[in-house]
Formats: sequence, C-alpha cells, structure tokens
Amino acid sequence: MVGDSAPRPDGPLKVRGAFAYSSDLEARDMLWGTTLRSPHPRARILAVDTAEALALPGVRAVLTHRDVPGRNLHGAMVADQPVLAVDTVRYEGEPVAVVAAEDPETARRAAELVRVAYEVLPPVTDAEAALAPDSPAVHADGNLLRHVPLRRGRAARGEPLTADVVVRGVYEVGMQDQAFLGPESGLAVPDPDGGVTLHVATQWLHVDHDQVVAALGLPREKVRLHLAGVGGAFGAREDLSMHAHACLLALRTGRPVKMCYTREESFVGHVHRHPAKMAYEHGATRDGRLVYVKASIVLDGGAYSSSSPAVAGTVATCSLGPYEVPDAEVDVRVVYTNNPPCGAMRGFGAVQACFGYESQMDRLARELGMDPVELRIRNAVAEGSAVANGQVLDHPAPVAELLRRVRDRPMPAPAPPEGAHLARTASRGESVVRGVGYAVGFKNVGFVEGFDDYSTARVRLECDGGQARAVVTSAAAEVGQGVVTVQAQIARTELGVEQVAVEFGDSSFGSAGPSSSSRQTYVTGGAVKAAAEAVRARVLARADRLLGRPGTATGLSGGAVTGAGGQVLCKLADVLGDEAVEETVEWHHRPTFPLDPHTGQGDSVFQFAFAAHRAVVDVDVELGLVRAVEIATAQDVGKAVNPQALLGQIHGGTVQGLGLALMEEIRVEDGLMQNPSFTDYLIPTVHDVPPMHVDVLELADPHAPYGVRGVGEPPNISSPAAVAAAVRDATGLDLPRIPLRPEDVAGLTGPSGSGER
Repeated sequence: MVGDSAPRPDGPLKVRGAFAYSSDLEARDMLWGTTLRSPHPRARILAVDTAEALALPGVRAVLTHRDVPGRNLHGAMVADQPVLAVDTVRYEGEPVAVVAAEDPETARRAAELVRVAYEVLPPVTDAEAALAPDSPAVHADGNLLRHVPLRRGRAARGEPLTADVVVRGVYEVGMQDQAFLGPESGLAVPDPDGGVTLHVATQWLHVDHDQVVAALGLPREKVRLHLAGVGGAFGAREDLSMHAHACLLALRTGRPVKMCYTREESFVGHVHRHPAKMAYEHGATRDGRLVYVKASIVLDGGAYSSSSPAVAGTVATCSLGPYEVPDAEVDVRVVYTNNPPCGAMRGFGAVQACFGYESQMDRLARELGMDPVELRIRNAVAEGSAVANGQVLDHPAPVAELLRRVRDRPMPAPAPPEGAHLARTASRGESVVRGVGYAVGFKNVGFVEGFDDYSTARVRLECDGGQARAVVTSAAAEVGQGVVTVQAQIARTELGVEQVAVEFGDSSFGSAGPSSSSRQTYVTGGAVKAAAEAVRARVLARADRLLGRPGTATGLSGGAVTGAGGQVLCKLADVLGDEAVEETVEWHHRPTFPLDPHTGQGDSVFQFAFAAHRAVVDVDVELGLVRAVEIATAQDVGKAVNPQALLGQIHGGTVQGLGLALMEEIRVEDGLMQNPSFTDYLIPTVHDVPPMHVDVLELADPHAPYGVRGVGEPPNISSPAAVAAAVRDATGLDLPRIPLRPEDVAGLTGPSGSGER
C-alpha cells in the first residue's frame, strides 16, 4: 500500500549478483562492436582509411559517417551531434568509426587499424574566453548556446541596485561524473522485416527511439527499443551512446551486435555535470533583509548541446535560492567549448547555483555578524512567496522549518583533544579542527518551460487461478530508483489486491517520459493512479449490476468489493469472472509556460522541492584532509510513498553531494581528460560516509497525486554547499571552489576557524 515500505522485486537478484544488466545480454551468432574515437579535442578529419581494418580476419563491418543511411545528427534537445564524425571532431572521444567482429579483442584491434588523418587545431577550452568575439567557433553559429537573462524589480525597470551592505564573491564548481555502476551497453538484433530491435540501458526509451529512427532512416515501426537492466543513471543515460552504432552494425551484418563500453570509454562517452563560474553580488539591509542579487553565471557545455539549454534555465530559476529577493539582475550563459560534453546530472544546474548563493549567504552573515541560520530563516520563502522566475509558490515551502530542524539537532560529541585523527592519516589530532556548515536548496520537479510532460500507464484487473490480480504496464525506466515498486504499491492501494505484476512497455507503448528530474513517482505514479481509478469505477459498476442494487458497491479491499460501511459484498474474482477490466491513461500534470526571453519571468515550474543540510567536519589543516563527522538533513517529501526507498534516495543523494564537495572532479587539461577511471576519479566509499540523520516532513502538495513531491535531487543540491561551509567554518578560509583539494586547506600554521578542537 502507499506509505508502506514495500519490497523491491529487483532487490534479491541484485543482492545475489543475479540481476541481468544490459552488459549481460547475449544472443546466438552474436558479434561484438566497438568504437574508434578521436584522440584530439579539436581537429579536422582529412581522410579515413578502413581497408586494413576490414582485412583483419574476423571483422564483419567497419562503418563511417558515409554508412549512416538517415540523419547523421542526434541530440536530446538540439540535434547538433554527429552519429559518426564527418569532417570535424570537437572533443576527445568523439566517435569516428564503428567496427563489428567475431570477438571483442578482434573488434578492438580492427578499430586501431582504422587510419584517420587529422589536422589538429588549438582547442577552445575556457568557457568565458569562448564568449569573446574573436574566439574560434566550436559550431558555425558561434559558441553561445543559450543566454537566460533574469530581471526583477528595480533591475527590470532599469534602476540601479543599491543596499546598506554589499558582499561579492566568485565561485566555481568542477566537472563531476555520474559514476554509475554499469557502463553503457546494449544488444541490437536485426529483425526479419528489415528492422532492428535494440535492448539498451536508458532513462527514456522514446526520445532514444526518435533519434535512432532518424539515424537509421527506417519507418518508426521497424525500430523497437526495449529497456535492458540499468546499472544506475543520474542523468548520464539521457543521451545516446552506443544505440545507433549497434543498430547500424546489426543491419549491415545481419547478425546481433553487442556493444559494451570499458570504464575509460564510459568516462569519455557520456555527458557530465557542467563546470560553472559564478560571480555573485548580494545587497542587504543592516538587519539582514536581502534587497537585491546580481549574478553572472557561465556554464561550460562542452562540445555539444545535450541538455544544456534546460540546465541553463534551471540555473536561472534557482539562482536566488529559496529566499525572498525583491530585485534581481542575473545572466546565465551556457557555452560551447572543446571540452567533454556536459548535460544532465542529478540536481541539473541547481547544484551549481546552490553552492554560489549559499556561499554568499555565509559571506553576508559574517559581514553582518549574524548567525548564518538566522540569516537564512529571516529571508526564507514560504507558501505564497515568489521565487526568482516570479512564480508564486502555491504549495508548502517549509524552508524555515527545514533549517530549524537541522540546526536544532544535537551535535555529535567533540573529538578528543589528543589522539583524535582522521581516517588514513598520520595526524595525532594536534592539527585537526572541527567546523559546522549549513545550506538549504531547492529545485523544480519534472520538465519545465512549457514542455508537455506526461506519462502513459495501462492497468488491467483480471482473475488468475481464482484470485484477482492487477497488471500494470508503463515505459517508465527503472534505473535503480524503485519506480517498479511504486507502481505496484499504487495499484494495490487503488484496487485492493495483493497480487500485482509490473510489465515494462517498449517503445511501441506510450511514453512515460524520462527517469530524471525527480518526476517518475509524480507523473507515472499519477498515470497509474488515474488508470487504476478508471478500472475501479468500471468494476464497481459491474458489481452493482451483479448485486442488483445500484450504488451499493463503493470500494475494493482485500480482494473483495465493499460497501459504504466497509462490509464485504462479494469477492472481486466473482465480479471479474473470465473478463478482465483494462484502462490506459495518458496523464499530464498542470501546464507550465516558457520563461520570458527578456526578464526570465514566468510560471515555468509545476512543483518545487526543498531540502536543508547541516554538515560537521574535522579538518587536518597540516595535511589538507577532511573527514565528514556527521550530516543531518531535513526534507519535505509531500508524501512518503515508500519510506524505505525514500531514505535510500536521501542517503544516496547526500553522499553524491559529499563527493562533489571533497573529491569528485574530472580533470581536463587542454581539452584532454586526465582521470578517466575509478583509480584516479575518486568517489566516496563506506569509509568516507559519516552517520546521517534524516528528518522527513510530509506536507502534501494539493496539486500532486497523493500530495507527493519529488525526492531524488534535493539531497544532492544542498549537501555540497553545507560540507564546504563546514570546512570554511573550521579553517577560516574563503574556499570559493568545489571540490576542495588538500592544497586548498593545507599548510595553515594552526587552527584559525571558529570550530572546536
């Protein structure tokens, strides 16, 4: 039932290591595919010679852009990325050719034998410099991908912005990888009708289907996509990877083709979190009331657009934080460079903005001599407030309450004055100082700015072996977040049956939208609820006819039809007999609208979600090492549909934010990725994760099914800023950039922060 911690059907298989991920797929007579990628971030392609690769025994196909029968461009929002490079490569790792061979080793050897002559060009790698008029153009239309201006109050009227107290800061966020468990992989199988079926790990079957169809030049019905086992996503599976390549090879060879990226190839083969540089200016009264915010934010979008236009919109909408700010002048720009492409990642622009505005709130608190939490509470939005895009919050917005809850939680015990040490360091505690930091953040749920965001679900109620059972079908991608369990819970709640089967719809079934932007429980949950309600209404009408007493049957519970007083009237199986009841619903949330192109104002969001964090850290100021001692978080979830899964989302998102604050960064030099492996790209392990205390609020959103609020992203938004604030508190350093590096905090002569020894 909704509100119960129902077990996940995929849980036992994953725990035992028996779950079939996309990389486990096999087929009879299967070939292996691999990709030849550019070693240069920017170059012209002068010639491609495949003869030597084709001559290698065991090679069955070598394809270049000339072998793409349809449109040689793809993109989730803007079709600007070649399926296979034509005359230019724009980032290290761009696909140039694909190979199919009898085994993976032969495929790799053949790829090495494809001879490509390049004219190497100087790469464009600085996002701010890329905006200069004399910068080389990454694309013919220039380097500015999207500019989102935001003007409110005096700024919209062209009046100067002044205040009693003004603080300024420039902040940076590095490039973070999604670091999911399973690398990109899939299996393409040619069909007898000349089409192809692709089994692939993805976040959105239908957008992938559209792009693959366009590349293959086939009728839509001849291309079928099925969801394979997904080993995590976090935004990186919103773009095509091997999809079209495997299908092209399968169609050329007439045999199934499997492609599975190596971990290094996965790093260069998918998008990452946008690096950001943010110049902020906050003005306030002497008693701490925000008067205005000015900001100039530049995002490095890398070589292709991916989801960058939407990320820029989110940054602008969230740029002021969950605070009352009457006047604002903000410019958000996302820029093409020859760095790795960036796109969707958990938090989707709100993470970067939160680090900027929360760093400013701490700076302002120091300037005013105020408690940083009290400053935030004094300016917090609430239901009825307007946020950056001018949208009035018409659902609960308990920002002040979330802050109070994390502030008032008991502090962990202080570290012993001697003998205290950080894990895996030689320190005995003399140079270890403690700090406490706070942050609060928010973000939209679901797609915004007028996008028609919906989901399709089918619910069938039938009799199986004398027992009623429900079958739920949708194309919602299960990427590890538990949407399969949620759909079953909703069907049980609405239809009063214990047996529920959840089926995955393929690309021929109606779209469920993407498993991203914290939207599936809201939108697909809404679709399943609506379809189940329609089924229930028909079943109750049938029961009335069977009983001969119209209006008697009012509910379904425990496999039975019940009356107004809850009494059992008859068995559900008797009402169904051999005839199932089925309904399919395409469910849309309330509409959103585009942002005004000049002011950034507009009701562009159908729901916001909020979370706050308090981080306690110990910092060794000699070695530059940081240990998280404890993290407390409070989050409004609207309705906890599955409490256990919800806690898992909050824990996981917080840890991902901890990683961004302290260790996770893709290092890029001159357009070349320096650490494309988990040897050099560090992510938190169990030893890095502190005790975590989660406070869940359930303030129902009246516009949402069951009152739910998206929960997957907010933990990832405010946790990096809170951890960085705690390190600042411990050291007294400015620390304007994350992730923090040891050299950023090492070498102090002694403890200089306000934390305790």
